[in-house]
Parts: sequence; C-alpha cells; structure tokens
Amino acid sequence: MKSKLPVVQRSSFFIMSMQPLPVDALLPEIIEGLRRSPNLVIEAPPGAGKTTRVPPALLDAGLAGECEVWVLEPRRLATRMAARRVAEERQEPLGETIGYQVRFEEVASPRTRLRFLTEGVLTRRLLSDPKLTGVGVVVLDEFHERHLTADLALALIRRLQLEARPHLRIVVMSATLEAAPIALYLGGCSVLRSEGRRFRVSIEHLSRADERPLALQVEAAARRLVAEEATGDVLVFLPGAAEIRRAQEACAALAAQSGLLVLPLHGELPATEQDRAVRPAEKRKIILSTNVAETSVTIDGVVAVVDTGLARIAGHSPWSGVRTLEVTRISQAAATQRAGRAGRTRPGRCLRLYTAQDFAARPPHEAPEIRRLDLAQPALELHAAGISDLHSFEWFEAPAAPALNAAEALLRRLGALDASGKTTSIGERMLRFPLHPRLARLVVEAEARGVASAACVIAALINERDIRASQLLLDSRERSRASAKVHGPSDLLELLDLFREAKRAGFAPARLRELNLDSNAVRAVDRVRRQLQRLCQSGKAKDEKGGKALSSSVASLTSAASLSSGALSSSGETALLISILAGYPDRVARRRIFPIEANEQSVEVLLAGGGAGVLAPLSVVRQSLFIVAVDAEERRGPGRERQGRGRAETIIRLASAIEPEWLLDLFADSINETTSVEWNASAERVEVVRRLVYDELVLDESRTFEAASNNVSRVLAEAALAAGVQAFVEREVIDRFLARVEFMARTFPENDFPALGEDDVRAGLLRLCEGRRSFAELREAARAGGLLDELRRKLNAEQSRRLATMAPERVTLAGGQQARVNYESGKMPWLASRLQDFFGLREGPKVAGGRVAIVLHLLAPNGRPVQVTQDLAGFWTRHYPQVRRELSRRYPRHAWPEEGI
Repeated sequence: MKSKLPVVQRSSFFIMSMQPLPVDALLPEIIEGLRRSPNLVIEAPPGAGKTTRVPPALLDAGLAGECEVWVLEPRRLATRMAARRVAEERQEPLGETIGYQVRFEEVASPRTRLRFLTEGVLTRRLLSDPKLTGVGVVVLDEFHERHLTADLALALIRRLQLEARPHLRIVVMSATLEAAPIALYLGGCSVLRSEGRRFRVSIEHLSRADERPLALQVEAAARRLVAEEATGDVLVFLPGAAEIRRAQEACAALAAQSGLLVLPLHGELPATEQDRAVRPAEKRKIILSTNVAETSVTIDGVVAVVDTGLARIAGHSPWSGVRTLEVTRISQAAATQRAGRAGRTRPGRCLRLYTAQDFAARPPHEAPEIRRLDLAQPALELHAAGISDLHSFEWFEAPAAPALNAAEALLRRLGALDASGKTTSIGERMLRFPLHPRLARLVVEAEARGVASAACVIAALINERDIRASQLLLDSRERSRASAKVHGPSDLLELLDLFREAKRAGFAPARLRELNLDSNAVRAVDRVRRQLQRLCQSGKAKDEKGGKALSSSVASLTSAASLSSGALSSSGETALLISILAGYPDRVARRRIFPIEANEQSVEVLLAGGGAGVLAPLSVVRQSLFIVAVDAEERRGPGRERQGRGRAETIIRLASAIEPEWLLDLFADSINETTSVEWNASAERVEVVRRLVYDELVLDESRTFEAASNNVSRVLAEAALAAGVQAFVEREVIDRFLARVEFMARTFPENDFPALGEDDVRAGLLRLCEGRRSFAELREAARAGGLLDELRRKLNAEQSRRLATMAPERVTLAGGQQARVNYESGKMPWLASRLQDFFGLREGPKVAGGRVAIVLHLLAPNGRPVQVTQDLAGFWTRHYPQVRRELSRRYPRHAWPEEGI
C-alpha cells in the first residue's frame, strides 16, 4: 500500500508546476474536510479550476484508498476534455492513471485510478454492482445543471452511503446553484467556496433587438471582435448543429479575409474534430459551439465570447420517449457561465446578441430535468435496484407523482415490470441497453424474432436526430409541407434503407450528399448501432454461459444473415414491424377514412389513447388501416393563430404499419370484446354493436338488430326523450288534452281529476317505446293515438266519460257547423268562428254542463276577430249595430241583417 505522504507531495509539486488557478488555494481545506466527513459541497464559479484540480488532488491525497475516484460530468465532450487535460497536466498518457468512460466509449486500463464519466454510466454500473465496488470517491461536477441522471446518481450513491458504504465519499461541485439544500441532503455537510475567475470580462448588450437572421448577427459580431481584438480566439454560442452550419457559411468570407479558422464544436462531431476546435492552433479561431462549451474545461486562447442567448434545452417526446432538444432562451445562470469562458486566461469580452432588458427577464436558473423529462428509464433502473416504492424514495428533489405514475404504467405496459413492481425477465434484458425503455423493448423483441441487427439500426435512428439533411434545415412547418414520393409500410424502414445505402458506400461524403443525408447524424447513428449490436452479442453470450433457455430465433441472433446489412426478407420485415409495435403499444392508431381515397394529402387517424392525429405529408405510411405512431409533434394548424384558436394539432412524423393480429399476439390483455345496444342517430334506430377494442381504439365492429327487449326499449326511450314529444306527435294535440283535464279538475274538484303534466307525457312516451326499435315505429304508434291512449289511462272510467261530455272537443253552432273548443292551461275555453255562424243565437255555447260559457272570438270575413266575448246577447244589443255598419261597407257582398238574432 502506498504511503500518503509521497502522494501529497507529488500533488503539491504538480500544482506548483502548473498555471495557478483560484481553487488551488482551497485544496488543503477540501482534503482536510473530507478526512473529517465523507461528504462535501464545493461552490466554485466558472474558471476556478474545480474540474481539473479537485479530483486529482483527492486521488493524490489517498482519500479513495486503493479504490478509484469517479468524476461525473454532464456531457461527453466535457468528460473527454477534462480527462485529457488532467492527463496532460500530470504528463501521463490518457488511459493510464487518468481515464474516461462515456456511453459506447471507454478509454481506461487496469491502472486507471481517476475516471471521468458521464452521469448515466454510474447508474448503470450500480445495476450490475450495487455496492459500487472499487470506487472510493464520487465527485458530481457541474451539479447546477440538474440533469436527471445527476439527480438520480446523487440519490443512489447517498442511499448506498447510508446503507452499505458509510465510508464512501461524496463531493458535489457547482458553479451557480445554491449549496445549502445539497449540503442538507448530504447530512448537513460542510460547504467550501472558491473565488471566481481571475480576469474581468466586460459584457455588452444590444441596444435593441436585431431582426436579422441569426447567422448574419453572428458574422457581424465576430467581424467586430476580430477587428477590435488584436489577438485571441472568439467563442460563439449557438443553439445547435444546423445554426452552426449556417454561421460557418456566413463567416466564410471573414475567415478568408482575416486568415481565420472557423471551427464547429458540438457533441455529434468526431473526437478528432472536437479536438481541433479546442486545442491551440497557429491561426486565430472562431469556434462555433453549442452549450457543450459552457461547463467544460478552459479552451485555451479564447478571449471573447458571442452569446446568442439561445440553446437547445432537453425535453422529451411523449411519443418516441427519447429526448428532444427545443430551441429556447437560456437562463441568467447559463448566460453567466458563457460569459465566464472569456476570462479564463486574460481579461475578456462578451457580446450578448440580446438586450439587457431581455437578460433581466430571463429565469435565474433552468428548471431541473427531473421536472420536465420522461422518467421511464430511471424508474426502470430504480425498480431493478430493488426500490419498489418510487414515491417514498429519498430523491434530492422528488419528481411529480403523476410523472412517476405514468412512467411505471408504461413500464408495466412494456412488460418490464410485473403487477408487484418487480423487474421481469423482459425488463432485465431491456436494462442491457442504454436506451429509453421503449427502444430497449423494441430491440429485445427483435432479438427474440431474429432481426436484432436491423432493430439496432432502427433504435439508433429513433434515438438520434433525423439523418436526412433536408429535415435538419427545415422548421416544423416546412417539414409538414414536404410530401412523401413513395408509399411503404414504415417510415423507419425507409430510413433503414437510406442508412444501409450510406453504409454500403462507406459513408463517403460525396455519396451522403447525393443521398441528402446529414453526415454527422449518420455517423452518430452508426456509432450507436455498432454498440447496440455488440451488446446484443454479449448478451447472447452471457445467456448461453448462464444456461438460460433461448428461442431458436435468439440462438441464431448473431448469424451472418441476421447481422448483415442486406435487405430484409418478407418475414424479417414483418418481425421488425412487430418489434416496433412492441416498443409503442400505447401509440396504435387507425385511419379515420377507409378505403383510401384518391386525395391522400391529409390522412387522419384515431389514436388508441384517445384523440386524433394527422400523418405528416413526408410519411410514406399512407395506405395502411392500422399504424403505430412512433414520433409526433403538436403544433397549431394553419390559420389558427390568426383565428385566435389555441387548439393544437398532432402531426405524426414517424409511423409504421401494423396488423390487428399482432396486437392479439403481443397485448391480448389490452383487448376487450364488448357488446352494447346503441342508438344510430342517422338511421334513427337501435342497433346491437359488437366491438373488438384495443384501449380506446375499435379494431373491428359489427351491427345487428337483435338484443334483449329491455335494453332496446331503454336506448330508444333515451333517444326519444332527447328528441322530444314533438318529434312523434303534434304537440298541440297533447297540450289540448292536458288542458281539458286541467279544466275539469278546476271546474269539478269533487271528481278528483289527476293533475297531468310533462312527467306523465314522458312516462307515456316511455311506455310507448316498449317493444319498438326505431323512431319510425314510435311515430306510427304515437300518431295512431298511442300516446293519447297512454295519457287517458290516467283517468278512470267515470272521469273519462265526464271529460268527453263536460269538456267536449267540439260544439255545434246555429247553422250546424262544428267548431273546435280550445282549452289552454289556466284560461277559459274558447272558440273562433265567423260572425255569420252565430246569427240566430241569443246565447253562445257552454260546456261543463252549462256552467261555463265559452269565450267567443267573432271573426270578420278576413278571419280577424271583431269582438271577443262570453255575452253574445249583449253583443247583439250594444256592439253589433256599429260592427254591422263597418263590415257592410267593407264587405258589401255579405249579408248583414239589421239584427243578429
């Protein structure tokens, strides 16, 4: 065992021999603090040197004993750069004492003692080695970025420390995050603060917003800095690779004029191109970078920063499950980080391409990823670690309960968890792959069906950004207006064919340009594809070594045919399509219109989870009844902004055809057969509907007219009540009958006439529905007197007789004419007839056995009343002479006797 004294002396020697950094003065206190307590929080602003000085000091002080010091970094580029810088400062080759490990790449050896790694690598290591054997110190660097994997890593190692490894040391380092909550989470540990960068950075904002394209703004700012600063490199922060490409083109003339190098820097570049951007060069450089340069080690030579104020911030697609990067404004903390890159080695400048007011309106920090990302992958990892109750798990900041519930529900749907929350054999196989559980499930299913090689490419194509160069440069609306030139069973198979063609050409740049493919995206897909295929092979070997039973298709997984890049057979294509479905069981959809119409510009689908979507015009899956929607986005429909409508439209960008039989094979528990009695509004009849339903999606439907009579009557009655009585019989017929009964009840209270009303009418209509199935049958019965008959049954025989005699529907006038008596609720009975019909009558007709005189509406020849009265005799005496003079003048052809009687 090495003594600690020589190690500490060696550390001091290296610190003295290197350029001093602010954190160097704090190293003795850091080491002493960790000897007193296993946990420590270090606050150090950008430029303090915490990333490259603290971890080797911990190693050299012997704080890890014979174990390793692990340093968790938020990005792959920062991981590689930090490891390389520390190895150079120690004058050692990378991969000896100092190494690094990122997804799909490891540079280390058995002699490695200080290992830089991305945060997700730690969580996956804990699955295979829950006690984290061989690791003595874990350093979480740049924790203020609050990546989901960092939060999970902190929670897991803190749990390990509290339970099985009390002497495991945890160091959290942050530039801008408040340290007190982390220190409290780590048991109230100490917080040490280092001073910030050594050189001043002058910051300039725009006086007003610049409306020019971003690339032109960047070119103007870079031209100004190159002219005003005699030496030094310029670091430009841009949102992503597409914006970097445009800025390169815009700065080409400036580079030629001034002898500059214009170099891109982002995570998808090959390591050689990343090194070219960050290492010193003979010429001045304009480095066009994404936010990967915010929190990595110092890029030597940078004296000026151009900050566009934009970044692609991680979110997640609820459809594909993979991370998305949406362009948005950065926080104040991120802007401070960016400005700090200019003051690492000398006084610097920062030009912000936004106003001071804009900066002041930005949030202080980015929202932690645990609040905004999909939790399915960490949920699976936690369940695999034996943590069954994620709600009671000691998170540093607990995620929202609905997000956790949704993640666990998806894992059960994928078959990764059983009902008790334990990881299934499928879930264990999924954990071999550093992918979202949807994609891992896709690959696992493909393994069982003998098409693992193609599935690895498909998973990589979904996981990485679109390999089509034209799509990289289009915004979402332009992508939606592009249209597919072919039809096919799957957009993913089309992308697979494009990738395979690129691979056959050796990824030659000229051929990639001919295929209109983005070279960086293609390389990223190939890198992921190769690693996934290696994991498939190693997983098969482990299964065989462990004696696990495998299907014959899995046993042939690594055959030359299955791992070749040739075209799929028909059965192989089907197996691959089924595997895609396995990863997206909740994204099944059905065309709204089938058979397919000639106009296919807008293909609408109904989604199994509810709602609807539209296939993007670029999708080739336009002739299938059932599909699975692999990726989609929500956007406002054309013209909806102008109309002030806020409803979003779901555009399905990647789809794959399926057959209903596959759902029966894979997800039989999610399929139900239902029989229901339903109302067909267009046919106005009751039908028996038998459906095969997957979630909320109807797979098959048949309609007949047979069912139990009580159900038919009930559904018909509900529809009839909704339509109203007037849909089946003239409403005034019913109202007259009700008014006659009311009149009799009012006039003859001793006869106990019932108070009939709307409830009785509805009850009569319901009784009329019994034994019938349609409105046609109901109308025929109602108009034949059926509804009135139902109301008459409310009266006994005597009441019916008295109603007919005391409240007749018609009376006879002097000339023998029959006149209808009108009964209205709360009014006296009345009738209307021509004045001539009453000549010769001294008194008007009466009802109720002569008790009630009918109100008479005496009409002129034109049908308008000239008098309304119950006193006909009084009318003849007092009013008729005047009425006669007026009417005889207006209607001389009519006879108008001098006396009406």
